[in-house]
Amino acid sequence: MMATRTTTRRTLLSALVGAGAATLVGCDPTGSRVAAVPPDPLLLDLADGVVLLRGAERQVIPHAVATADGRSVYASAPEGADTAFWRIETATGVASARVRLPGRWVPQTVSAHGRWVALTTEAVSVTAASPAGRDVTPVLIADADGVRQRLRLPGNVVPEAFTHDHSGLFVLEWLPPQAPDRYRVRVVDLATGVAGPLQTRLKQTIPAGAEEEMRGDGRQAVLAPARHVLYTLYTHQPDHRHTRDRISGRPGSDVHAFVHTLHLHERWAYCVDLPHPFGEGPADGHAMAIAPDGSRLYVADLTSGTVAEISTEELTVRRTAAVPVASGPAYATADDDRLFLGGAGVVRTVDAAGLRVVAERPVDAPVSGLLLGPDSGRLYVGGRDALRWLDPASGAELGRVAVPGLVGLRGPVPSS
Repeated sequence: MMATRTTTRRTLLSALVGAGAATLVGCDPTGSRVAAVPPDPLLLDLADGVVLLRGAERQVIPHAVATADGRSVYASAPEGADTAFWRIETATGVASARVRLPGRWVPQTVSAHGRWVALTTEAVSVTAASPAGRDVTPVLIADADGVRQRLRLPGNVVPEAFTHDHSGLFVLEWLPPQAPDRYRVRVVDLATGVAGPLQTRLKQTIPAGAEEEMRGDGRQAVLAPARHVLYTLYTHQPDHRHTRDRISGRPGSDVHAFVHTLHLHERWAYCVDLPHPFGEGPADGHAMAIAPDGSRLYVADLTSGTVAEISTEELTVRRTAAVPVASGPAYATADDDRLFLGGAGVVRTVDAAGLRVVAERPVDAPVSGLLLGPDSGRLYVGGRDALRWLDPASGAELGRVAVPGLVGLRGPVPSS
């Protein structure tokens, strides 16, 4: 989860208008003047939406979710008793015609190929605290042309992702529905509205009573570059037993964190256990990043100073290594050769081949996100109401800009 702060809509817009194209121009620690405009178009997270930065131009989009490739953002806004819903093309900022959705809705998740959106009546998240109690969950499936399907799903569910063929919707079902304290992953058949279990990694249907019920914190979700697998990091799982242990009758192991692997094509799930001390420290001290080719997934626990490399083909932890500890929320991003880790007041570069820290750069504010530019030529670092970008090789600060209300970095915007 990303840290948030209380910022009213009026305060945020006033601050952005005041900032306009003005930026936090200054010098790096060596005294060199830094750039004031990000060289790459970016999508950034605000406390109540996203902001699209394209050069000196910025566009605030409330109640929004972005597609996996960053090419589009779907947004909603109240319109009387109903909801206006539209799509924005991030390369140009051009918006589609607004369609009217009956009732009040908030975008929750976009299909992997960016065509369908699942909306809920209130803002919820698979990596946030448990939702309020309820026995029925309304879900709306829509695209830029309007409503495709209305669902009233029994129980207390949170949409997580669409199946690859758009015939199903993966959800977290919270139990018990009126006082939720645990959850399980299910898939809703969009033709019938009926939820059922997933398959095992061996493509066998999970028997009744053997579905995993998870407790604790969903820290972060990462979609594979090919968009066929969703990885979610979970920590603090007291008395948790995986499906494979439930089926076999094994008692399970003393694991406090794992990566839940959800295959969006084949509808199976599998959990990769993380070794001690993962999961024993604060959930926000953990971070996850995937290599550009999708072959390696990195998980870092900066509270304990541990990083793990997972083979996404074998779904096993290949190796672990020690890194310096850091306090506060952790963030990570990776390219082919390097893993970047950010914590309170510091950004470190880890050599992917040896899993060892090879460079360190102090920053003057808690980190609120890390992001590599499209060509890995710039490392963007979120801070308190500001974004800066560094040379990934030297650590030199190349530029910075004020972004009031910034809470995270979502991704670069494709050029076309």
